[in-house]
Amino acid sequence: MDARRVLLGVTGGVAAYKSAHLTRLLVVAGADVTVVMTDAATRFVGPDTFAALTGNPVHTSLWERPGDVIHVRLARDTDVAVVAPATANVLAKLAHGLADDLLTSTLLEYRGPLVIAPAMHTGMWEHPATQRNIETLIARGARVVGPESGPLAHGDSGPGRLAEPEEIAMAVEVAFGGTAVVGELEGRAILVTAGPTYEPIDPVRFLGNHSSGKMGIAIATEAAARGARVELILGPGTVAPPAGVDLTRVTTAEQMREAVRARTDGADAVVMAAAVADFRPKATAEEKLKKDRGAPDLVLEPTPDILAELGEARRPGQVLVGFAAETEDVEASGREKLTRKHLDLLVANEVGRAGTGFGADTNHAAILSTGEDGVGLRDWTKGALAEAVVDRIAARLGGD
Repeated sequence: MDARRVLLGVTGGVAAYKSAHLTRLLVVAGADVTVVMTDAATRFVGPDTFAALTGNPVHTSLWERPGDVIHVRLARDTDVAVVAPATANVLAKLAHGLADDLLTSTLLEYRGPLVIAPAMHTGMWEHPATQRNIETLIARGARVVGPESGPLAHGDSGPGRLAEPEEIAMAVEVAFGGTAVVGELEGRAILVTAGPTYEPIDPVRFLGNHSSGKMGIAIATEAAARGARVELILGPGTVAPPAGVDLTRVTTAEQMREAVRARTDGADAVVMAAAVADFRPKATAEEKLKKDRGAPDLVLEPTPDILAELGEARRPGQVLVGFAAETEDVEASGREKLTRKHLDLLVANEVGRAGTGFGADTNHAAILSTGEDGVGLRDWTKGALAEAVVDRIAARLGGD
C-alpha cells in the first residue's frame, strides 16, 4: 500500500476486537493507519491497543484539541477511510449526514474512497431502514464488505457477522487503486460468476475444487463501486458476497449454466470467474456409498463448457471475460482458450504455487486480450486484479 494513509473508524460493537487484526494487516501491507474510535467502541477495545499497533495516536473526541479542528485535519490527511465494524447507528448517521462525534464529523468532511464493513444482529441488518441506508451509501460510492452469516451474540446465528479482516483489507486495497471513476459504469449491467461447483457423488460426497469465490466477489465489488448493476451467481462454500448486488446461489455446473443462460441477454458484460468443475459423475448414488463395500466404480463425464457456449452465442457489443486455471504453459494455454472461446479477455491463473490462486489473497496471473491492453504473468492481489479487469471492461463499454 506504499505508506498510503488509512483512517480506520471503529464503532461500538462486539466485533470491534477484529479491528485490531485488520489494523495489523493494513500496517503490514505498508499503510499509515490512524484510528478514530467512538465512545462506545472504547468499551470493547482500548485505544492503547490501536496506538501500539499503528504507532500513531488514537482519536476519540472532537474536543481533545479544540483549536486544531481535528475532524477537518483528519479528513484532509486521509487517502482511504474504512469503518469496521460499522453499527446500524453509524450507518444511519452516515446515510443521513449526521455528525455528532469525531468519526461522523470527519467522514462528513471527507471526500475520498470509503469502505464500510457492517456488523450487527440479524434483525437490525435486515430492517428496511438499515437496507435503505446501505443502498444510499452504495449509491454515493461506498464499498460495502459483508456482513457474513454466522454465530452472533446472544447465541444466535444469521447474517450480520463482521466480514473477515482479510476481506476488508482487500477492499481497502481496491480502494487505494484510485483509477476507478465512481459512476463510470452507471446504467451498465454486469454478470459475474464466482466460486466452485460441487458435483454430487452421493448424498454426502461431491467432486469440487478449492475455489473460495474471492476473485469473482472482488470483481463484483469493484463493478458495483463504479455504479454497475451487478448480478452475482455464486457457487457453494464461498466467502460472503458484497452488499448491493443481485445474488443467485447455485451448487452444480448445470445449475450455474441455467442461471447464466437466464441472465446473459441483459448483461453488457459477463465475467466468468467461477471455477466450474470440469467433470461430474455420470450417475449419482441415491444412498451414501459404504466404505466397507469397497471403492465405487466412478464413471465421469464432462460438464458443460459454459464459457464456450457464451462465446458462440454472444450478442454484438457484449464484453465477455473468462478465467482459466493452469499449471503449465499458462499464457500459451490461456491464449488458445481466448481465441477458441471467442472472448475479449481471459485471466490465466497459474495455480499450484504456494500462497496464490484458490483461497489465497493473491494471484500469479496474466490478463490476455484481443486488444493492446494485455498484461503478462505477474503477482497481483485479488483486489488489484479485479480493478485491472474492470478497467478494461469499462474501457470497452465506454467505446460503444
